[in-house]
Amino acid sequence: MRPPPDTSAWDDPVLQSARLFNRVQRLFARIVDDQLRELGLRFAQVPVLAALQDENPRSQKELARIAEIEQASMAQILSRMERDGLIQRERDPSDGRSSLVSLTATARERLPSARQALQRASREAVAGFDAADVRTLTRLLERVIANLDQAPTSTGGASSQSK
Repeated sequence: MRPPPDTSAWDDPVLQSARLFNRVQRLFARIVDDQLRELGLRFAQVPVLAALQDENPRSQKELARIAEIEQASMAQILSRMERDGLIQRERDPSDGRSSLVSLTATARERLPSARQALQRASREAVAGFDAADVRTLTRLLERVIANLDQAPTSTGGASSQSK
């Protein structure tokens, strides 16, 4: 019989934080998706809704940049949103090969309820925290994001893009 594998290397607090980041993201996305489903929306669509709420049409490329996802993933999100009557595309007058995306009246009607769903999920996530805890958590998460934005990656973090 073999001895159990040594997992002590995984007990490192830094590795624990990586596991926790992943778990928080998955749990939060699940809760938001559950609440948005009633509106015919998905959590992955939130960056598109937020970017288009100002009534300025945007290109798929610009939406992918704002959402910080690959264009292929944005194309899938936009296809579903168009199918569900949430966005419309119009030919870009300055570039006939491209189209501009805007929200439909249906999506605009759902924006306030979607915002409320995000607020509910966010409140659930920080239940029991006081205002100072929330500010501290926000500040720490912003630092983590800044660190990750500067980290070299094979897919285009800030450091690899500047090379």
